[in-house]
Amino acid sequence: MGISFDMLHYVFASVVPLLVGLAVWLLRRRSQLQGSHAGSAQAAIEMCKTMLGLMSHIQQHRGMSTAWLAGDKNFERRLSAKRAEIEPLMAQLQRAAEQENKHSYPCFTPNDITLWRHRWGVLVNELSGYPVERSIAAHSNLIATLLNWLDAIGEARVELPMGTLLPTGAVRNFAHRLPHLTECLGQARATGSGVAAKGVCPAVARVRLMFLVSRAESLIDQACAVDKQGAAAAIKVKALVQMIRIQILGGPQVTVNAETYFAEATSAIDAVFNWGRECGSALEAMIAQAPGARTSAA
Repeated sequence: MGISFDMLHYVFASVVPLLVGLAVWLLRRRSQLQGSHAGSAQAAIEMCKTMLGLMSHIQQHRGMSTAWLAGDKNFERRLSAKRAEIEPLMAQLQRAAEQENKHSYPCFTPNDITLWRHRWGVLVNELSGYPVERSIAAHSNLIATLLNWLDAIGEARVELPMGTLLPTGAVRNFAHRLPHLTECLGQARATGSGVAAKGVCPAVARVRLMFLVSRAESLIDQACAVDKQGAAAAIKVKALVQMIRIQILGGPQVTVNAETYFAEATSAIDAVFNWGRECGSALEAMIAQAPGARTSAA
């Protein structure tokens, strides 16, 4: 029994509009979802910027603390000023955690931030009684937590939902490689500042600095392979690496003072942070062009 022309006409007349309507709905739904993801991704990048700023200040506080505990009392006043800069960023992070907590599976919660702030308070109150190594470890543990949150936010809120719209490796540079590079350099600044203040490099510090130098070179090369805009930062990082190798590790006596070394290390770290901020701004611009992003933001 064959299918009549009238039957075929009826099928096409009934089914095709339904299929077209379904296709239109799916496209609109996809655009809405992309817009929702875009809004979430932009908020996540702002959150990351807050954490990166906090990391920068905690790293500087660590380096100053190391030189101060090693005997350079010129850093005491700068430590108080640095703490005053840190407090507003902690309040911003607390507010960001309240927004993140609205997700079904938050990357961190307000309670996590409260505990982190408590650990910071203990560090500040007890710092004068710490040996240098304990100070470095306490600061580094706080920063390691920030790095974990950065990794989680970058992956869950930006890379996974928006990855197909962004250059390969761009989010990893912003939320992983460059933050880890700044921390690697920050630890080198802290350790090297203490060494420079004493004028000699103990064996433990020597091994630590050798590892950090090697790690920094690896991270800067990986980041530059993704984004050529980091050339200026790479020059500063490699200049610091040379200073460490020649003036700290190159002989029995350290030939650079704590102030000079701290300033050189800070210059390199600031260059990497500036590069990271540029990466974040570039990501925001690309995400703003995602279908539905403007509608969602409105």
